[in-house]
Amino acid sequence: MSTHAPIHLRPTAPLAPRALLPGDPGRALALAQALIEQPKMFNHHRGLWGYTGPARADGRPLSIQSTGMGGPSAAIVFEELVMLGLRSAVRVGTCGALDQELQLGEIVLASEAIAADGAGRSLAGGGRPRADPDLNAALAAAAAPRRIGPIVSTDLFYDRASPEPERAWRSEGALAVEMEAATLLALGRHHDVSVACLLIVSDVFPRPGVRERIEDAPLLEIAERAGAAAVAALGSR
Repeated sequence: MSTHAPIHLRPTAPLAPRALLPGDPGRALALAQALIEQPKMFNHHRGLWGYTGPARADGRPLSIQSTGMGGPSAAIVFEELVMLGLRSAVRVGTCGALDQELQLGEIVLASEAIAADGAGRSLAGGGRPRADPDLNAALAAAAAPRRIGPIVSTDLFYDRASPEPERAWRSEGALAVEMEAATLLALGRHHDVSVACLLIVSDVFPRPGVRERIEDAPLLEIAERAGAAAVAALGSR
């Protein structure tokens, strides 16, 4: 564990050695209310809400910390969590479907991430950072994902460029696209922290230029189920 003090996180409660890492601060709050018994605020600095306390499922300490959007923000949060003692983590996030068979609300488990983003590419050295195999096996059993396979991380949510990148990602086997996994998986390997990525399909693209997005209420319901599966997977190891 690093002896450096965090700069961007201002802990107001102890960090658990295991954590869920949603991107959205609001989702972090919702997951904490659903999964932690009497959650305590862990961090609110810079709008990166985090919570900690005993998990309802097993009574063991659990933290839920938002990473913000994109690899640069996720890298800062993850590095500082490692400074505070993080040992295992699951990103519980959302993604856009690249596999045309995926439907809104289905769950994808990332086996590895194609680093098409700046932070992920830099940290992974041009490779494909892989999820921790033992944690992924536990997640596959607990979450029953629709698909397991590669995903891709990018910098742009609203990509105004040509559809060429999406075609290239599909040709490389990517099931879905999101913004933080490559960074988190690469840093997990670097710090010897077990990291995996469980994604909910929030957006589908039935034809070029058309995006369909899941509504907030079903997304929250599925996120809570995915978070409970992640806690079970983290607790089984």
